[in-house]
Amino acid sequence: MALQEVCHFYDSVPSSSEHSPVALALEGCCAEYRSAKVGHSLPVFYLPVMKSQPVCQPWKTINLSTMPSSTSSVKSFMLAEESKRPFDLSHGTTTLSFKFQGGVIAAADTRSSCAKKVECPSSQKIIPIHSHLVGTTSGTSADCTLWKRILSYKCRLYQLQNKRTLTVRGTAKLLSGALFPFKGTELCVAATLCGWDHTGPALYYVYSDGTCLEGDLFSVGSGSPYAYSILDREYHFDMSVDEAYCLARRAVYHATHRDAYSGGNVDLYHVTKEGWRKIEDRADYTSLEG
Repeated sequence: MALQEVCHFYDSVPSSSEHSPVALALEGCCAEYRSAKVGHSLPVFYLPVMKSQPVCQPWKTINLSTMPSSTSSVKSFMLAEESKRPFDLSHGTTTLSFKFQGGVIAAADTRSSCAKKVECPSSQKIIPIHSHLVGTTSGTSADCTLWKRILSYKCRLYQLQNKRTLTVRGTAKLLSGALFPFKGTELCVAATLCGWDHTGPALYYVYSDGTCLEGDLFSVGSGSPYAYSILDREYHFDMSVDEAYCLARRAVYHATHRDAYSGGNVDLYHVTKEGWRKIEDRADYTSLEG
């Protein structure tokens, strides 16, 4: 009972959805919550469902010229809401993941961009979810980070209830079902889930429109066509561990040569039966030439 109160986890839909982590993420949007329960072994998941009616924005009916000067901060906020973005928030990345005889490899660059600017040269695009599962992120950084945190939270609750971890396939289906209600919105999440469960190594691709695909090799992001040119030529399942590391680094490096939105360093993770581990802190691209 104490754990349920701390985590805000209930057997039925709570009377108020404002305490849900998803509700906090959607603050300012109209949303209702429904529960999805399969049998008695799975926890209750609250999935946001966008309503058809538009969000109420009362300031759009207010004459801003008649507002007193004492409300300047509110007036500035309303003007900001009505104004358009000065530029498109373009973004890009290069992430890849593949299965081989030694487990699952996940690699990514570290550059976060916005329009034509490099906002962060050392971002973390591979996020651990639990001891045997990591996820690569591509899309809007805030969206990816938030949904991976929610996914980690749900996986931990499942583990506490059932005394075992949720399979990689189940985790992918959970994330896909949670993202599907936002199809057609500005939400942008393209993720690969790289993990190991009782079935062995597993790799899934999940997109924000609800797409969920299983495969042996994926590359996601604006630099993915260039990474695929290296992966399609040199990838094979029977690679050694050292060959897999070298291939992942080289594919990301060559993608950054052609894609302006990718750059920085190479982050590399290896998932095995013993769990995930980060191969090294950061690999500099200059060491991969030749």
